[in-house]
Amino acid sequence: MAGGKLLLHVCCAPDATVPWPELSGEGFCVSAYLFGGNIHPEEEYQKRAASLARLAEALCGDFVVSAFEPLQWLKSVVGLSNEPEGGARCRVCFTLQLEASAKYAADNGFSHLSTTLTISPHKDPRLINIIGSEISEKYGLSWVERIWRRRGGFKRSVEESRRLGLYRQNYCGCVYSERDAYNGLRKDNDG
Repeated sequence: MAGGKLLLHVCCAPDATVPWPELSGEGFCVSAYLFGGNIHPEEEYQKRAASLARLAEALCGDFVVSAFEPLQWLKSVVGLSNEPEGGARCRVCFTLQLEASAKYAADNGFSHLSTTLTISPHKDPRLINIIGSEISEKYGLSWVERIWRRRGGFKRSVEESRRLGLYRQNYCGCVYSERDAYNGLRKDNDG
């Protein structure tokens, strides 16, 4: 059995429905962390924060919502607006999200870091785990590597979020993914 204080980077509450209880069941003291620099617009960020609060209440867990500060993200992805999902823009975005999470974890006495990003069928779990491991090492944290979509994880997250009445979006969160979703380039919920 594992143990220690773990910060779980969360991109949205539905994606946390599987990782959060599983990590808690492994003996970790889990707190969720919602990073918002990549979420667009602010109204979307507020919906995700409210949904995370609802999930935290259902799980009797702690959570932190970072400030809505999109400027750093927007500056970091200049010139990458036409990248497809999974391209160079996503790599930059994963790095920014996990860097902010690791910094918060290191500053607040956490020993471990993990993410919900690998539950999505639209994201590269190998890349996410590489970035997470490198950033965790930089901050003196232990990276808890998982691919949450395995063993029906994504399907279970959809079912659990419906059961709990959690808000589910139809794009990853960034302005470019939102554009693609509403232009018919994406047909399913990202989760």
